[in-house]
Amino acid sequence: MSSLFTPLTLRAVTLPNRIALAPMCQYSAGPDGLPTDWHLVHLGARAVGGAALVMTEATAVVPEGRISPQDTGLWSGRHVDAWRPVTSFLTAHGAVPAVQLAHAGFKASTYRPWEPRRGGVPDVEGGWTPVGPTTEPFLPDYRVPTALDPAGISGVVEAFATAAGRAVDAGFAAVEIHAAHGYLLHEFLSPLTNQRTDGWGGDRAGRMRLTLEVARAVRATVGEDVPVLTRISATDWVEGGWTVADSVALAAELAAAGVDLVDCSSGGASPTAAIPLGRGYQVPLAAQVRREAQVPTGAVGLIVEPEQAEAIVADGEADLVLLGRELLRNPYWPHQAAAKLGADANWPNQYLRAV
Repeated sequence: MSSLFTPLTLRAVTLPNRIALAPMCQYSAGPDGLPTDWHLVHLGARAVGGAALVMTEATAVVPEGRISPQDTGLWSGRHVDAWRPVTSFLTAHGAVPAVQLAHAGFKASTYRPWEPRRGGVPDVEGGWTPVGPTTEPFLPDYRVPTALDPAGISGVVEAFATAAGRAVDAGFAAVEIHAAHGYLLHEFLSPLTNQRTDGWGGDRAGRMRLTLEVARAVRATVGEDVPVLTRISATDWVEGGWTVADSVALAAELAAAGVDLVDCSSGGASPTAAIPLGRGYQVPLAAQVRREAQVPTGAVGLIVEPEQAEAIVADGEADLVLLGRELLRNPYWPHQAAAKLGADANWPNQYLRAV
């Protein structure tokens, strides 16, 4: 029996298998961060393809939390209405719809990757002044952020909580808090980017404070039945930065705050990080956090072959496998993996004649 194709229950939600679409920016939102037909087709194809958990891109909790002006958001009732056709389609085709709630911090207001320009988008082109733990920009060509004061930090916590409530109203069955990749919550976690000396800086407990405040607020808002995940950068890959040992401590605190699964990515806080890219290079991070913090984890990062994904779950390295680039290349990877591993493929009726 395939471990990859066994159900996973998180609170009141049961995933039919252990395969998730990792959150990946599409930079294709309409005006004011509204999802478009692109999101319906992009996310819907992965539901039809057999992914159990289909997660949106980083979806901003406030307008200034977008990475680019073309990112999706969830800061108003208009966004709730725009997301409902997407979540309805995902649910109808057997997937659990999930949203990644995010705030880009000092990495906000930047050009899309395929634009000829790089760095910060000026106000005249639809950009804005970002915020961060300090006034240090991520790179010299990024915009200089405003340092958040205590009132601003409280506003961030409230924005995450309010967006989580909107997510449930929009039909999302699970919520992920984005605390990775050098975005706002990770900026507060990492000693590379947080030089504050107040209650949200200093030692590890101070630097973890904002992420834990957000986790508790989101859990209180969505209630007891909705799974809450958190994506972390399990290491900065930089000496003196955030470490796997820090992530173990954070994961235990997140679980106590009501988080059900820790999604273990890495990097993003420093442009000089030496990341050892390779097949499954982040899986050991998920395995260590799972083993030492005794919390469910998700593994992500160059997971390509069905046998590789099967071993991750079977060997107890992670409870969930999140696929990014592989599901971009092949939306039907889950069905094909099921056939290869001897599990039920569950192709939709419309495609059975081709199987």
